[in-house]
Amino acid sequence: MTINIDFNRHPCFNAGVKGRYGRVHLPVAPKCNIQCNYCNRKYDCVNESRPGVTSTVLLPEQALYYMGKVLEKEPRISVAGIAGPGDPFANANETLETMRLIRNKFPETILCLASNGMNLAPHVPELAEIGVSHVTVTVNAVDPDISANIYSWVRDGKILYRGVQGARLLLARQLKSINELKKHGITVKVNTIVIPGINEHHVVKVARTMQGLGVDLLNCMAMLPNPDTVFADIVEPSKSEMAEVRNLAEKYLPQMRHCTRCRADAVGLLEDDRTEEMRGCLSACAGLPKYSEATRPYVAVTSLEGVLVNQHLGEATRFQIWGEDEDNGYKLIEERPAPAPGGGSRRWLNISRILGDCRAILVNDLGDTPRKILQEKGIRPVTMAGFIENGLEAVFTGKGLSQLQGRTRKCSSKGECAGAGTGCG
Repeated sequence: MTINIDFNRHPCFNAGVKGRYGRVHLPVAPKCNIQCNYCNRKYDCVNESRPGVTSTVLLPEQALYYMGKVLEKEPRISVAGIAGPGDPFANANETLETMRLIRNKFPETILCLASNGMNLAPHVPELAEIGVSHVTVTVNAVDPDISANIYSWVRDGKILYRGVQGARLLLARQLKSINELKKHGITVKVNTIVIPGINEHHVVKVARTMQGLGVDLLNCMAMLPNPDTVFADIVEPSKSEMAEVRNLAEKYLPQMRHCTRCRADAVGLLEDDRTEEMRGCLSACAGLPKYSEATRPYVAVTSLEGVLVNQHLGEATRFQIWGEDEDNGYKLIEERPAPAPGGGSRRWLNISRILGDCRAILVNDLGDTPRKILQEKGIRPVTMAGFIENGLEAVFTGKGLSQLQGRTRKCSSKGECAGAGTGCG
């Protein structure tokens, strides 16, 4: 996705603008796939200011509305990020849908994510397509024997891993994620939590390894002891200890020294936080209903030549996006690329995110699986044969749609589609 964005406005990656531009964290990711021994996630806490804490959790559509309200109050917000309170990719559907909604509505906003890296790699191509430009990965060690002391467990799907086995799996996923991010031209910051007696002696090796992967910035963060955690009794590293760690690590990577250890619902400038002020608005947005048809202004179309609705959903390589026009009835807004074939249900979920602002999609035909997924995401699949304009008229007015239901081409001899996401030949 090609967008004219000034990436120098990111206050976390450019300390020189921290007093001029700000960020908003959209708390749409409550679930997590690892358990850090220093982390105590609180979804409704208003009394703490640290990562993993939020006063409420939003749905993607609610996050989009909240973003608009934030910009009304604080137009200096240049970055929309997701940093929990869990992990964005333990909540991949919600995360990617939110990022796509923000990109479409606020195209000049810098999009940013913070993850543990466990389930990040498979989603990097879509992040790049959406235009997510900055990703932070927390890497606390590059030696599984050390990592095993930092995490209680790591979950991959429904399987739970503990000890060195879990640490090895997590590290492998983190390294793969960082490699994928750099291959796609995404700026990468690594957060390393400095834990006395556990990994403070190991941070230099982390920095050296991350340098070899092409990481852009390292943020060494002092561990905050949290009640009801394994590391509750470990004392927070002193400022002098942190300065020494950063100075040593700086031989390999630039250091972030202005981190404010933001909440998962933080909003405002780093030097002028407005999280408390916006808390009422955040709570109000959390009570909003899901996307209504009125807030989905567009209709997607699959077409071979841009005149007729004559393409099966599984064969589509791009989608035309149409909207209403006061003077000429309907107008073509843009074209959006379809995800590559393959991946089963994930492909249809990706399509539903790509078309998240569309109330319907006009197709020649589609299978039962994509039909169900699109309907669950609030997008009405309309199978028809004929002129695009006639289909648009029927969807936007609700009249005459049945007359367009011509004979459609099936993708198998039995007239059925497995909907495996592989396309049709």
